[in-house]
Amino acid sequence: MKQTLSELMRMSRICRMVFATCLGSFILVIFYFQSMFQPVMRRNPFVVDGCCRKGSRNALQELYNPTQPELSGAAVLHQARRDQVVDSCRVYSASSRKRRVLTPGDLKHLVVDEDHELIYCYVPKVACTNWKRVMMVLTGRGKYSDPMEIPSNEAHIPSNLKTLNQYSIAEINHRLKNYLKFLFVREPFERLVSAYRNKFTLKYNSSFHKRFGTRIIRRYRKNATQDALLNGADVKFKEFAEYLVDPATQRDGPLNEHWQTVYQLCHPCHIHYDLVGKYDTLEDDANYVLRLVGVGDSLRFPSYAKSTRTTDAMTAQFFSNISTQQQVQLYQLYKMDFLMFNYSTPSYLRLD
Repeated sequence: MKQTLSELMRMSRICRMVFATCLGSFILVIFYFQSMFQPVMRRNPFVVDGCCRKGSRNALQELYNPTQPELSGAAVLHQARRDQVVDSCRVYSASSRKRRVLTPGDLKHLVVDEDHELIYCYVPKVACTNWKRVMMVLTGRGKYSDPMEIPSNEAHIPSNLKTLNQYSIAEINHRLKNYLKFLFVREPFERLVSAYRNKFTLKYNSSFHKRFGTRIIRRYRKNATQDALLNGADVKFKEFAEYLVDPATQRDGPLNEHWQTVYQLCHPCHIHYDLVGKYDTLEDDANYVLRLVGVGDSLRFPSYAKSTRTTDAMTAQFFSNISTQQQVQLYQLYKMDFLMFNYSTPSYLRLD
């Protein structure tokens, strides 16, 4: 009997040892898999060491459920802008038979910031150079600190920023669902005239003169000089307008990004943008985005006054030199941008 009891006690000790060993191994296995799938906490250059980034809240959560009282008013404003886009898309969808599914190629304008869980759709002629500079600071892991120290040509080098079309379908869907998506818009005709002035009236844009100017002059200018046909350096706004509304231009393929509609560049009827910033309130809206991601105290959106900026009065002057028919056709071309971003029909248009 004593021998049996001794055997039982010895076996019990062995079982406890085996159980402890197995339990320890099990915990290590769990820890290993957690370390594999738990997102790595990256150092944020805008946050003091030892402090976390607004706890576990990201920009998306802060936008829809702000913890900072000063952000609540802006949240109401941006909800109204989102509603305007949704309502316009619903009306358009009801009146249109066109249906399409986005492909990765449609996402090349959406810049991704993994560290701050942001997606920015850039629209040329809406402060996109400065926004790209800011995105380079946000994604640079401390490589850049001042956006304005980044040369403008460097901001437009594709490899300096990652775009959404570079991800797999599953990764794209995950980011569209979980990241804060924003874009900035501008009064459509003001943006159009700004693009014309920049690309067709400045000497340094000779590549645009050659690529588009020669084609426009060849199609729409009677008795064009040989120099104009060769260099395309003096395109008139009336000729540019005629080019835009010509059905042949539509058949040639998508418009150049500098005068393409925001509707076609960023696909706001397919992608739910959480924040729509406006050129009219650029500084306030841009710095609001930066506050949402927790870097507002360390990083400000570049601010400078450009005396050459295209204004509403300047736009009206350009449109006064084109025919009523061209005005109507241009309005139809950019109508969705007017509607979804709540821009009034310009008073200078002759639409009747």
